[in-house]
Amino acid sequence: MKTSTMTPQSGRSTGLHEQALRPRTPSPARREASLTGSALQQSAAASSVSASDAPLPLPAGSGDELPRLGLLIRRHRTRTGLTQRELADLSTISVRAIRDLEQNRVRRPRTETVRLIADALRLGPRSRETLQQAAAQHRFAGLGESDGADATPPAPLRPLTGRADETAVIAAELATGSQRLVHIVGLPGAGKTSLALEVARRLHREERLPVLWFARSPRAGSGTPDSPRSGTGRLLHDCVTGLFTDGTAAAPGTGDSDAPTLAEHLGDQVVLLVIDGASGRSVHPERLARLLRDCPGLRVLVTSDDPWHVPGERVFLLTPLATDHEDGDTVGGATQLLLDDIRRVSPGAVTTAQDLAVVADISRRLDGLPTALLAASSWLVLYDAASLRRRLAEDPLPFLDHLAEPETAGRCLAALRDRVAALPQGHRAMLAALCDAEAAEFSLDDVEALTGSPLGHCGRTMRDLLVSGVVRTVAGPAGTRFQVLRLIRAACRDTPAD
Repeated sequence: MKTSTMTPQSGRSTGLHEQALRPRTPSPARREASLTGSALQQSAAASSVSASDAPLPLPAGSGDELPRLGLLIRRHRTRTGLTQRELADLSTISVRAIRDLEQNRVRRPRTETVRLIADALRLGPRSRETLQQAAAQHRFAGLGESDGADATPPAPLRPLTGRADETAVIAAELATGSQRLVHIVGLPGAGKTSLALEVARRLHREERLPVLWFARSPRAGSGTPDSPRSGTGRLLHDCVTGLFTDGTAAAPGTGDSDAPTLAEHLGDQVVLLVIDGASGRSVHPERLARLLRDCPGLRVLVTSDDPWHVPGERVFLLTPLATDHEDGDTVGGATQLLLDDIRRVSPGAVTTAQDLAVVADISRRLDGLPTALLAASSWLVLYDAASLRRRLAEDPLPFLDHLAEPETAGRCLAALRDRVAALPQGHRAMLAALCDAEAAEFSLDDVEALTGSPLGHCGRTMRDLLVSGVVRTVAGPAGTRFQVLRLIRAACRDTPAD
């Protein structure tokens, strides 16, 4: 500790003589006493720094391994004589967080949290580095290594066809963090889950991202999966269900519960959270924003029918697969998917160019909707391709039931009807007018002339119909035009009027 020398101030305001302004020379005895006191202070300060920076003894039998983070924090706290409450006050961290850290219940301690604790404990460089290394051991350990949680995406039931561009775009946005909340929306049966699964598998395989998969199955009565009893699965369940306004779990990071949260479990780690099948759920914006703020490395991928309309949401509209033009010579994604399934069901069904043209026409009549294509393919055990095309032209709705999946009977058609019924009254009226029109394609100017509504109203309504998936854009030499899906037209005709 350095001693400060008092320097006299200017004598112009004090009236002191020049003789009084000269520094006095202390006597030998006084000088010796001063030096002795200074030396004692310096020695005490050095001893204090050495004590705060001295390495803590390792637990018995640990070899050269670092002590666990909780043990280090507890030892430093008790050595300095602080209670958990006092350390919480000094570090601005909650008492619960301090307790969870000392009990090693926080598996992904945040870098900022560790720094605040080190500052509050006034650790020296060596002790601070040891604490950070112990935190890193927790932070970079595999998710669920001690609680049996799975940090890998589920295995797909079949390969994804015709979605290479969509997969690349979404994966790049989530990998770089340019988008942290990507929401895939679209018509039921468009393949939102399959796309999310392919994106998750690519990020896990190429970017080494842990993947937490949460599926809200529409087949369950409430759409809520069973709650795991413990571990990461329980934290994930409580966190995701708490994000929705109808969830019974406490909001992440709030409340007086002593249970750890997913945010405390993940910390700064880069993780992909997939919420599959969130249709019909209203998200709580504040809870979602708090989760993204508390987990700076978290990326969220959601699939549902409608956007959430929350800040930071990147809405990705997934349209049905591209169909072949009648005069084209390329095989689109819809035709390729149907071909692959037909060859699996009936290997010799498509052998000629004429057969391929029939398959392409079937894919067009089913709008390229993957669920509808796979269902129609199952009927080829009873029909040849030409006969199936003829029956689809008469009425495609019966062929939406997959013959090999009787438990799904009527589900696809019901989903299409529900999609139309969920539209606002004015949107349903415009959709009905478009379905009654003879033209298969139309421009926005055509919509304005047909409905007699102002252009701004027509534009907003058409945009909503596009996002809902019941209408799709058609590019061509005449510019951007629109088309009501054939299946939607059939569903509207088959549905009794209100």
